[in-house]
Amino acid sequence: MNTSQNIQQLTAEWITSENFQRYGQVIFPSSDGKAFDTEDAQLNLQNGTPRFYIMQLQKRGRKFHKITRHLQCTQCLGSLEGKDWLIAVCPPDNDVDIPRLEEIAAFRIPGNCFIKLNQGTWHAGPYFDHEVVDFYNLELADTNVVDHFTHDFLKSHQLEFEMT
Repeated sequence: MNTSQNIQQLTAEWITSENFQRYGQVIFPSSDGKAFDTEDAQLNLQNGTPRFYIMQLQKRGRKFHKITRHLQCTQCLGSLEGKDWLIAVCPPDNDVDIPRLEEIAAFRIPGNCFIKLNQGTWHAGPYFDHEVVDFYNLELADTNVVDHFTHDFLKSHQLEFEMT
């Protein structure tokens, strides 16, 4: 059996509101008392019970071959303690069951903001070089049980990605 694989390099860009717009939103600090507007996370958590929790992840590195999406809700992720991290994303296309290989992008996220993923945005991560990073995560209570669709590029294309 042939188990050879290819590694595709993805250059991670520093995230901005503009370059991340196809995938979701970047939420940066704002003044206390600022009125709600389009710069705030535009959430969809209406399809279940929201779950806001802190997940602790051990050294993840920069390689992946699986990418996941959630169709029933938006998801927010951010690191604690100001640690930077990486994520790979692919725009949602809810008429297609697999991510478009040519549209996968990688982003470096500083520890002073968080991201909101649009419904259906494919994502791989968080990834990072630190030993341990705590992340806050906002999704639905059963997202990882009933709304967790994963594509494995190792199986479909003998392909692994590495974010640089």
